[in-house]
Amino acid sequence: KKRIKLNNKYKIKRQNLLKQFQTTEDFNLKLEIHSKIQKLPRNSAKIRIRNRCWKTGRPRGYYRDFGVSRHVLREMAHQCLLPGVT
Repeated sequence: KKRIKLNNKYKIKRQNLLKQFQTTEDFNLKLEIHSKIQKLPRNSAKIRIRNRCWKTGRPRGYYRDFGVSRHVLREMAHQCLLPGVT
């Protein structure tokens, strides 16, 4: 939850800095922009957001299509709660 909030807060700023970094040719300016990116909180990066099961909160064995972990997916399939899954 905290990482999602931080990501939403710094998303536009991070995108602008990355766009500036990619478009500039001057090496010294790139170093300055890179140091600004490094000063942003680490947890505000999108890559640090972990998908979790909505039912158990389990971070591993996550199925994107259903939003649940493999354990919950198996239980729901056995109970015929997922249409099209046998």
